Amino acid sequence: MARKHDFASLNQGELRAGHVSPGTPPSPLNRLSALSGMASRPGALGAVARGFEQVLSQSVIEIDPEVIDASPIADRLSASDEDIRDLVESMRERGQQVPILVRPHPTAEGRYQVAYGRRRVRAARLIGCKVRSVIKHLTDDELVVAQGQENSARKDLSFIERALFASRLEEGGYDRAIIMSALSVDKTGLSRLISSAVKIPSHVIEAIGPAPKTGRDRWVELATLLEKAPKLTPVDRAIADPKFTQLTSDERFEAVFKAVAAKTPRKKAPTVWATAEGTRIAKIKSEDQTTTLVLDKKLTAGFGAYLVESLPEIYAAFKRREEA
Repeated sequence: MARKHDFASLNQGELRAGHVSPGTPPSPLNRLSALSGMASRPGALGAVARGFEQVLSQSVIEIDPEVIDASPIADRLSASDEDIRDLVESMRERGQQVPILVRPHPTAEGRYQVAYGRRRVRAARLIGCKVRSVIKHLTDDELVVAQGQENSARKDLSFIERALFASRLEEGGYDRAIIMSALSVDKTGLSRLISSAVKIPSHVIEAIGPAPKTGRDRWVELATLLEKAPKLTPVDRAIADPKFTQLTSDERFEAVFKAVAAKTPRKKAPTVWATAEGTRIAKIKSEDQTTTLVLDKKLTAGFGAYLVESLPEIYAAFKRREEA
């Protein structure tokens, strides 16, 4: 009788793990939650429940996009509504062709987290329709692997988005083996991705955007230039230009690259001071804030000490001339 009651609850909406009142139609999440609890039981009941759970996890179900949250680790740079205009129009005309993958939210009852299909969720919100989804219980590791592998297979993530995803996963404490699996890269490829994301300041990446046509080599070159740059002033100036936001993402990359790669004025070589006989006594280096006098002790033994002793007298003579 107990088993009969357990299976009846799946049809009547009285799921023990779903927290729904009698007579309330069970949601996909309530069904999956109850099945997950029953599937852990030993014996025939557990086996049948596991079978039901597998069937439900492979079914395509329509979900309100307002109860779907982003993955804990973002794999894309933020995009505007304009960036998904074509997808919105396609879904309006032909509907959603490919379902998304979600998991029950680990901490918020009645909500989901998207493994992949974030753009389709956003498009559905703009259209005002539900999202065709597959619900699957996933661990954190399984979520990021599914997320990364789906995007890698579709090849629609740019290099810098993959680099940011790898860096964020490592910052989140994920093992490198998991990250390599998610991004389908080897150790060398992963190191290159993470290195690029770390060397380029986050505000610069956010300002540029995904730059889909800009390949790995150009991003790596930019990372190297930025690492060696003494200041980011030229880059920040380029980003602050009102015309910058009117450029495409790839054009913004080029603007930043040109700003950091611009040659700085060559520093003047030190002036050599020599005696009338041609003996080189000192090198004088004059910069914006300082003047440096370098004496060669081998050629001017004792002159340095004499010069230091004479500084008060020399300075006094300078002041008298200035006041004259």
